[in-house]
Formats: sequence, C-alpha cells, structure tokens
Amino acid sequence: MYLENIQTPNDLKQLSFEQLNDLAVDIREALMHRLSKKGGHFGPNMGFVEATIALHYVFNSPIDKIVYDVSHQAYIHKMLTGRKDAYLYEEHFNDVSGYTNPEESIHDFFNIGHTSTSISLASGLAKARDLKGDHENVIAVIGDGSLSGGEALEGLNFAAELESNFIIVVNDNDMSIAENHGGLYHNLKQLRESNGTCECNLFKAMGLDYVYVAEGNDIEQLVNAFLKVKDAKLPVVVHLNTVKGKGYKIAEDNKENWHWCMPFDIETGLNKVSTQDENYGSLTGNYLMEKMKADEKVVAVVAAVPLVIGFTKERREEAGKQFVDVGIAEEHAIAMVSGIAKNGGKPVFATHSSFMQRTYDQISQDLCINSNPATLIVNTASVYGMNDITHLGIFDIPMMSNIPNLVYLAPTTCEEYFAMLDWSIEQDQYPVAIRVPCNGVIHSSLAVDQDYSNLNQYQVTLEGKDVAIIALGDFYQLGESLAKLLTERLNIVPTLVNPRYITGLDESLLDSLKENHSTVITLEDGILDGGFGEKIARYYGPSDMKVYNYGLKKQFIDRYNVSAVLEENHLTPELIINDIKV
Repeated sequence: MYLENIQTPNDLKQLSFEQLNDLAVDIREALMHRLSKKGGHFGPNMGFVEATIALHYVFNSPIDKIVYDVSHQAYIHKMLTGRKDAYLYEEHFNDVSGYTNPEESIHDFFNIGHTSTSISLASGLAKARDLKGDHENVIAVIGDGSLSGGEALEGLNFAAELESNFIIVVNDNDMSIAENHGGLYHNLKQLRESNGTCECNLFKAMGLDYVYVAEGNDIEQLVNAFLKVKDAKLPVVVHLNTVKGKGYKIAEDNKENWHWCMPFDIETGLNKVSTQDENYGSLTGNYLMEKMKADEKVVAVVAAVPLVIGFTKERREEAGKQFVDVGIAEEHAIAMVSGIAKNGGKPVFATHSSFMQRTYDQISQDLCINSNPATLIVNTASVYGMNDITHLGIFDIPMMSNIPNLVYLAPTTCEEYFAMLDWSIEQDQYPVAIRVPCNGVIHSSLAVDQDYSNLNQYQVTLEGKDVAIIALGDFYQLGESLAKLLTERLNIVPTLVNPRYITGLDESLLDSLKENHSTVITLEDGILDGGFGEKIARYYGPSDMKVYNYGLKKQFIDRYNVSAVLEENHLTPELIINDIKV
C-alpha cells in the first residue's frame, strides 16, 4: 500500500504516474474503510482523489497555500499531509475533524465548513503575499455547487483585480448536494460539452484566464494542467470535469443520497444505523405537499438542502413550480420569499440554523422592516443538532429573537409544531420563524392552540407555587423532569410554563408569578448571552424575584458529546436542584 508510506506531500513527488494511480486506489480504499464505519462526506471526497494527488504532486504545500471550499472534499488532503492514520485505523478515527483545521496541520489555513468561502479567503492570502513581496502559489478549490453562493461570485468578481498569481480550481461534477439550480450552470454545461471552448465563458467574463480539464479524474491530465498554471502571473481558473462518488457505483448512480453518508455496508450500500421511524423532515415534506395540493399559492423554498423538509427527488418533481431550490444562496432566498409574500404568495423557506446566520441582513432589512408574512423553518437549532464547530445551531436565539417584527416560535411537541406551521402559512400579518424540535418527534394528546396571533401569550401547563419553570422549546421536557424532581425531593409543586414565543415577554403572566412565587428558572436550548432567559431576568430586575437562567455558554465547541455539554452547563434536573436556593 503506497498510502502507508506517504508522510508528507513531498513523498508524492518520487512516484511515477502508475504509482500515483495505485495511490489513488489506496486512498479510495481508506475512504471506504472510514466512511463505511463512521460516515461522513462521501461523494465529494471520492470524486476528488486524483485532483488532490495532482495538486500536492505539483505544488509545494504548505508554502504554496491550498484553501478548500466547505472542506467536503478535504479528506484526501488530510491523508497526504500526515493524517492518514485517521483513515486507516479505527482507533485513530477521532484524531481529525471532518473539515480543514489549522489546529491539526500547518497544511490547513482555515477552519471551514460553510460553502462559497474559499475564493474570498484565498484572495486574502494572495493579497497579503503581494503586500509582503512573496511569491508562493495560492490555490482556491471550489465545487460547482458552491459557485451559486453570493460570496463565491463576489470572490470571482474580485479575483482579476489581484493581477498576480491566484489559481482557482473549479471541481465541476454537475452536482451540488442535490442537483444544481441557476443560470450559471447552463454555461458550465456548455463549457463541458465544448471541451472548454464555447464562446460564452463565465470565468473569462470575470477577467480570468481559463484552462479546462475534460478528464478530471485522470492524474496525468491534471498534473499537466497544474504545471501549466503553476507560478502564473495572473489569476486563472482551472475547470475540472469530475465524477461525484467516483469508484463506488452505488454512489455514482445515486449522487444526491451519497453526498454524505451514515455508516453503511460496503456490499449493499445499506445504512448500518437504525433511524427514527418518524422525523421532522419527512413529516414536514408530507404536510407541505398536502398544503400545496390544496393551495397553489403555497411554495417551499430551500437553499441546496431540500431534505431538511423532506423534499426528496420524487416530492420535488411532484411539487413542480411550487418547489424552489435557489442553490447556495440563502440571502437571495430570504429576499425572494419576502417578495413572494408581498405579492400574495405563501412562502416557506427552510434551512439549518448555522446557515441562517448568513441571512441576518436580509431577515432584518428585506423581510422584517417590510413585515411580510413569510415562514422560516429553522432546522438543527439545538445542542442536539449538528456538533461540528462550523455547523453549531445554538446561536440563533440571540441573533433572530432581537429582530423587530419577527415572531420566533419554539414548539415543544409534534402537534404544536404543525399547528404553529399551519397558522404561520395562513396568517398575513407577521414574518414568522419556527424552531424545529431536535430532541426527537415527541407527541402529546393535549390540545394545542391553532391561533398564535395573540402574540407573546405563554401557556401554563402545571399550576403550582414558590418555583416557576419557564422551559423553552426542546428544553420543555427537561422542565417537566425538573418539576417532577422538585416535587419528589423538596415537596414543591412548581408552576411549569411553555413560553412558545421566543421573541417577546408575557408581562401579565410574569407579573402574576410575583404573587406566590419567589424563584423563576428559565431553560433554553441555546447560548445564554443575549438569549431568552436574560430577558426574563431583566424584567424581574427591580423586583425581589430570584431568577436562574440555564442554557449554554457562549463558545465554539467541536465534536462534542451532548450529555457532557449538558452536564457542564448544569442542564440536568439533579444539578439544577443543587444550584437553586428556595
């Protein structure tokens, strides 16, 4: 196995093309070994094996600087830069993250997990190089799907201004996570079909030089192309035509499903991990399809992640024009749904909490200043959500709940979620965001409100005295457990409150609690600084009410264990009872 002997990228330079091709086989076997046992980004890495080998064969990392967009295709880079054991040996799987990480290696320059950033980041490296009078190559790697992001296009637009060495490698596999959407992909198709020679050329139009590689999985062609642009004096795009999932036919034939994978059986491709029978993605997809059939004005909008609301390829085809995928363009999506709502449509936009961070300006300026009644579905906004440092969903409450005019709702059960979603779609007064529960699909036989237009009315679910527990969203069940333990341990029957509204205070209820309560406990599944609990504490500031706020510290955490994080933040009934003094 050649891979076992690769300690640094310099070791590649001693190999023949035949040996490099054997190395590619070794790398794919290592990818299959790790991914089949641990899961991760499958298709992007399998398709970029030869290109990564060629990059490190031609360039001199880390003097020459390579920046990977999203890092979905960076596993091979890690193998070739001293981290191969994390792919060869199961006991070392946790030695590396799923993304580039400067703490792991001098060959990684940024911690990157969000898309469309590599051109801008790398252009900064190039600008600093030029200011210092240095001469190393700077290479940005970006996939065709990521080109639809505004930041990628801003970076392309700026690149020619450098007028110095700047190499942009476009990995074109004709796929984003799902299929690509947008006009620029017509041009990429023309370039592929014309072997890079068609008159219309997006990259040349941006003032960039251009090189096309038809066989982007052929190491010799790739090496020749990179040698051609190495030490170039002007910015240049090297456009590679690659195959997503290359080397595993099941993935090549099912590119969308194999962008990312859970542990799987290599022979069959079947998932080894049992999944919950119900999930909010599929349930939301079923619900929205029924709404669309009943009302042609309902439209579902996503930004390259259709499965967050269960829109499989079959559902997308069935929905037709009532489904829109804007590509990696969340900012555009928010402004567009504001326009749809303004003109009488009923738009629903969904994405992950950490991706919603990109849209702050559009939510504030384009949507909420105009008070247009669009619905935003916020996924994985929870300590129970994704746990990579670049995909943390725990910062949404301070960000979104402080935007005027926005109604941000936190359901506690499946029934409450769909009642809120239905109300939001049908009402015409407010922009509304809904925080999708992440602690499982929890059902309740209790009746839920169908109308949420009387804003900021909290719901008392248990009448008590002395202690009030205000438990938001995902942490409502924690509040139930705490209430039960208070009764058992301290003989206190507390008041339990489901606040439902993240964006406002029920001042009438809070005032009423002063009559026979001395302590209020707030629970929120997000960071405390600027969050929901602090608003409660501020309201009670002039009074004698003692307020305990429980949530998460403001910090970037990576690949964490949920139980450990909850314990560290005293988010267990036992630790809370030990904290409070009644």
